[in-house]
Amino acid sequence: MKRFAYAIGLLCAAGAAWADVTVGITKDMPSVTVPGAEGEVEIKRIQDTENTLQGDWAKTSRPCPEFCIQPFTPAEGVKTIGELELIEMLKDPEAVVVDSRTSDWFQGGTIPGAINIPYSYVVDELAKLGCAADFDGWDCEAAKPVALFCNGIWCGQSPTAIRNMISAGYPAEKISYYRGGMQVWRMLGLTVTGE
Repeated sequence: MKRFAYAIGLLCAAGAAWADVTVGITKDMPSVTVPGAEGEVEIKRIQDTENTLQGDWAKTSRPCPEFCIQPFTPAEGVKTIGELELIEMLKDPEAVVVDSRTSDWFQGGTIPGAINIPYSYVVDELAKLGCAADFDGWDCEAAKPVALFCNGIWCGQSPTAIRNMISAGYPAEKISYYRGGMQVWRMLGLTVTGE
């Protein structure tokens, strides 16, 4: 009888977390709170099950070049990740999530907790990622684990940034690539900050 009462208690506690959630992140995660630039931010999915992408995010065909489909892995040794792995990195105080898009895109909305280092300046900003300037360029022995993203699988900004970081001495095994980028993040109805 005690086991039954305990099980009912666990179910009630789990149900309370899901009380107002129709669309969760996973079956066990209705939402997650991560540190952001202006304090903690709750990441959750849009609860309207009729919600659709609008505007630029609904486009399926962009001219190639320059908006060509990117490879799954932008460079050898780099790990390609999905949303759940990115959320884990957002929760990790040692990791840095980098929105490598130009600042106008960043200001139009980004993933909570991400910092903006545009792809064209990433090598100049490696100190923000744990590297130290030296006479030969950069010493990245203390490089932080990073994840880079841009607008999605048709966007070359983060793959370009990743290849430039590696050329400057950043260890590839410390880099993750969120290939889905803002388009997939928005498609899943996940929280966007700065809109």
